[in-house]
Amino acid sequence: MVDTSKTFQVMAHSVMILLSLVCLLPFVLLIISSVTNEATLIRDGYSFLLRSFDISAYKYLLLDSDSVLRGYGISVFVTVVGTVANLVMTTLFAYPLARRELPGKSFFAFFLFFTMLFNGGLVPSYMMWTQVFDIKNSIWALIVPNLMMGAFNVILMRTYFTTNVPEAVIEAAKIDGAGEYRILTRVVLPMSLPILATLSLLIGLAYWNDWLNGLYFINKSNLYSVQVLLNKMLLNTQFLKSSAAAGMNIDTSTIPSTGIRMAVAVMGVLPVLVAYPFFQRYFVKGIAIGAVKG
Repeated sequence: MVDTSKTFQVMAHSVMILLSLVCLLPFVLLIISSVTNEATLIRDGYSFLLRSFDISAYKYLLLDSDSVLRGYGISVFVTVVGTVANLVMTTLFAYPLARRELPGKSFFAFFLFFTMLFNGGLVPSYMMWTQVFDIKNSIWALIVPNLMMGAFNVILMRTYFTTNVPEAVIEAAKIDGAGEYRILTRVVLPMSLPILATLSLLIGLAYWNDWLNGLYFINKSNLYSVQVLLNKMLLNTQFLKSSAAAGMNIDTSTIPSTGIRMAVAVMGVLPVLVAYPFFQRYFVKGIAIGAVKG
């Protein structure tokens, strides 16, 4: 008699290993291409086989290593501060919406949902942030606009609170004399670690990968995040290549224009790959519970 359970386990593990390899191969190709000689990339294209090792792309990016390190520091600061502030604001909005006794609950829920459908537009938003809040050329320009709180995250957290924090537990805390602040911090949040970790990852990724706010609001190079700085380097490389093609007397033979795209991607994604395993076990659970139910 065939052990169908064991056969299924073998097939399931084989499929998951295959899917994992499919997800991993693009990163392998990215890393190999970033350390491949420029001439080889142009002549033979991208390959999973390392044919000629060359780190010229990384040397070019690290010519101004102080700027790169400062950019990493700014990105880490913005990501940490922005993620914490976003989580605090998201929690303070989601928790009241999850309570049945909140007066005007429908109005606040509609107000939240409305922001998912409509916004003020780029030009009015730029004028508001620069002329009213005066955040241009400040570190807050990388934290506040468009990223401080998202309606989708609030809905995820509210749904998690509603479906996974029993009302009886909250009532018991009230009987013991706990106020709303103590209930939130001592009862609700300790029971909500999966959704907190999930949102931390989503918000942190949004802050880490953001370069538009730096493009719109930052003109000082000492405030460039690593994403903005790498984007500027890539644009400068493309400009030099196009200028040389137009007949200007510029030596671009030492500029790895093809490999530098790969190196930029590696330097941008590496910290995320390092941090992801610490949140991975909460990620699927938090998304499933926060989005499917309710």
